[in-house]
Amino acid sequence: MAPGPDISHETRARTLIEALPYLQNFRGKTFLIKYGGAAMEEPELVESVLRDIVFLEAAGVNPVIVHGGGKAITRAMDAAGIQSTFIDGLRVSDTESMELIERTLGDEINPGIVEGIVRLGGKAVGFSGRHVLRCVKRQHTDRQTGQPVDLGWVGDVHGVETASLVAEIQAEFVPVISPLAQDDEGRCHNVNADTAAAEIAKALGVERLIYLSNVNGLRRDPEDERSLISTLRVDEVEGLKAEGVIAGGMIPKVDSAVDALASGVEKVHFLDGRIPHALLLELFTDAGIGTQITPAA
Repeated sequence: MAPGPDISHETRARTLIEALPYLQNFRGKTFLIKYGGAAMEEPELVESVLRDIVFLEAAGVNPVIVHGGGKAITRAMDAAGIQSTFIDGLRVSDTESMELIERTLGDEINPGIVEGIVRLGGKAVGFSGRHVLRCVKRQHTDRQTGQPVDLGWVGDVHGVETASLVAEIQAEFVPVISPLAQDDEGRCHNVNADTAAAEIAKALGVERLIYLSNVNGLRRDPEDERSLISTLRVDEVEGLKAEGVIAGGMIPKVDSAVDALASGVEKVHFLDGRIPHALLLELFTDAGIGTQITPAA
């Protein structure tokens, strides 16, 4: 096939050569990808992300996916006449809501991702998070009022069952895991997908933890994409919190990244999943396109 009018043979060759050391280094490694945000909503972006994951698998990387599903759950709740209520970014999950959440994740989102990977030539297997994650009911204090509040069936992860995940990885399948967990009484809970991803990354001992979201990483000025921080050490995090650079919804994401790095994950990446092929551009090019957080020097 002839190259497109704007891409020379030399440019294509340079791109492949640039990727070579990364391909050599990543072979046999396990990467955990937290997949959420707009990249799960638009068909073209879904195709791009899943194609990148199939590429990783073909290149000898072992991808593991933890997915979100907030917008699909909200749509399903709206259709059922159930009001969505959030406290400090967490969805209040009463019994009626929890049944719908589990059904949406298990019947729509998780199998859709698995089917997409298979359609593109990869191999994948779906897991309900309740068969992987162990939790306790979250005891939450409202950040605004300082008062305790009942979030319903929302859990805090305290354990990960890795045996079935490891078996699928060894068989060269991509595990696709929903953000659910089960308590010691067998009751299903809704859990934060970012936190779930970090806990699974720690339990599996992955090399890279990658968050796909709706921003291109950490910015010194949240409104200015040009202020992207391409590399950040964990010992710089507290200073950036004090400056207000790391704030709001990025705080729990960064905290989970710091925790994962302390447990042996080599690097954590924050990427804008709305950029086509963001995973490949970040992992297989020298410049990258997002923010990577590394251990202290």
